[in-house]
Amino acid sequence: MIEAEERLIIETPERVELEFALASIGNRFLAVAIDHFIQYLSIFLIAWFFLSIAGYGATETADSADKLLTEMPKWTIAILILVLFLIFAGYFIVFEWLWNGQTPGKRLLKLRVIRDDGRPLTLWEAIARNLLRICDAVPGFVIPVYSVGLIVIFLSSRDQRVGDLFAGTVVIRERSDEAPTFAETFSTRIADSAFMRIQKPTGITADVSRLTEREVEVVESFLRRRWDLTERQRLWMAWRIALPIMYKLKPAYDLQTFTYEGFLEDILHRFHAKQRFLN
Repeated sequence: MIEAEERLIIETPERVELEFALASIGNRFLAVAIDHFIQYLSIFLIAWFFLSIAGYGATETADSADKLLTEMPKWTIAILILVLFLIFAGYFIVFEWLWNGQTPGKRLLKLRVIRDDGRPLTLWEAIARNLLRICDAVPGFVIPVYSVGLIVIFLSSRDQRVGDLFAGTVVIRERSDEAPTFAETFSTRIADSAFMRIQKPTGITADVSRLTEREVEVVESFLRRRWDLTERQRLWMAWRIALPIMYKLKPAYDLQTFTYEGFLEDILHRFHAKQRFLN
């Protein structure tokens, strides 16, 4: 693997800098190669399935493809092209939306797409960055070459391709060696069981009833044990815990007052307030 040397430094609203490792071109190339392999394999299996239903044998596959293209109506060919486009673009959109900025290839190489302000990827940004994959893949589409994408990445200070520049996203490498693990954070004895609120309310709007008991327990455990961590570790853990919750709840919030730790405090207080009301 090629380790990324570039760093992305984002200043949080509480004026603390979070440092991210930008994904290297080598790791991004391997990740997209894995994803395209999955795409082509899926297309091959789907095509083989439909050709089998149509009665074409394995020895007739090559001839049947030419025959189908010459005999099919133009509107049918147009639909096939549209389906092909949806498979190529929709694959990345769906996975990055459902898997919090990751595809199978990115997850395998521990890469993640986030917004350039450190916040989680939204559906619209996932759509924007992947629809413009066509521009990055020039001069190929069926077999992506990514010549334009590589040139733009080399010229960008944040290693962003055309889709990233348009959507305001970056691809980072998750540095598990620098951030404490969940086991390391929650295995130590609780120093102080008192639950204190130290951040200003973030003014979020979200349906906290969608949270599970396990998710609330993780938030509460972090807030109780955060004083056993260094400031850098505390900020990292707050970001790592808040990110999947933000993907799930899709909260509305004020950028001027938002902090990840304050977000977790708000979530926990609102959840317990809602539980008391229901009881």
